[in-house]
Amino acid sequence: MSKNCNLQGMMKAVVSLEELKKSPGYPSEERFKRGPVPVIECVEDIPCNPCELACDRNLISVGKPITNLPRLVDPDALCGGCNKCIIVCPGLVIFIVDKTYSDTEASITLPYEFKPLPKIGDKIMGLNRTGEIVCKGTVHKVQTHKSFNHTNIVTIIVPKEFADDVRFFKAR
Repeated sequence: MSKNCNLQGMMKAVVSLEELKKSPGYPSEERFKRGPVPVIECVEDIPCNPCELACDRNLISVGKPITNLPRLVDPDALCGGCNKCIIVCPGLVIFIVDKTYSDTEASITLPYEFKPLPKIGDKIMGLNRTGEIVCKGTVHKVQTHKSFNHTNIVTIIVPKEFADDVRFFKAR
């Protein structure tokens, strides 16, 4: 794993895109061409399986032992976009990525636990996994419900070439 120093001088792991692409929860480029797909950026061998239990289409499997990394069961299956896997993930590491949103743009649906909530149409700056600004984008959809247990769902639109990199955003 790559290492970056935080402000207190302590080390924290930042998983590179290359490392994520080797994990069982990361879809192939071929699969991205078929429509929205869960991208599971979980690389910790910990006892956790809420994403597996939440998926009505059985797209995600942890199996036994419960410390297995989550994986996509059928690379050809289509995600229904219910976003339940995003809501239940305690690590906030599941995203729904749609590289087929348009010819030039991709949509990224992600967990959001801050206040105030963004509004549809807000202009944003897309941030990568280390918090660096990588592109401009727009808030497309905001979903909130008391059953989401304080995890809201926000869909942003970014240039397609940044779909693998953007995993959060800040207001412009």
